[in-house]
Amino acid sequence: MEVLQEKVLLWIDSARFVKARPGVYILYDKKLEPIYIGESENLQKQFSKYLDTNFEGNTCKQKTHNYQRLFTENHKEQKKILLEEYKAEFRKLPCCNSEVD
Repeated sequence: MEVLQEKVLLWIDSARFVKARPGVYILYDKKLEPIYIGESENLQKQFSKYLDTNFEGNTCKQKTHNYQRLFTENHKEQKKILLEEYKAEFRKLPCCNSEVD
């Protein structure tokens, strides 16, 4: 199930080449189930950290196989909207997001 209208990309193959811009992102498992909705002031820095550490300390995010990203200046608000829409449709948050995230 794709959350954004953007293309779904393979994590290892292309995540390292994301531009250093603010945005939101969705991490998916092998079944293309959303596991995490996140945001960052700098997607390149965030993704590099994830890649360099293989999501160290977060076994949930280690299931990442694909992702989508959307560059946007209002990344915090966009994440909030995406989480609200997801929760309204599925009555829960993606498994790696928490209620306080």
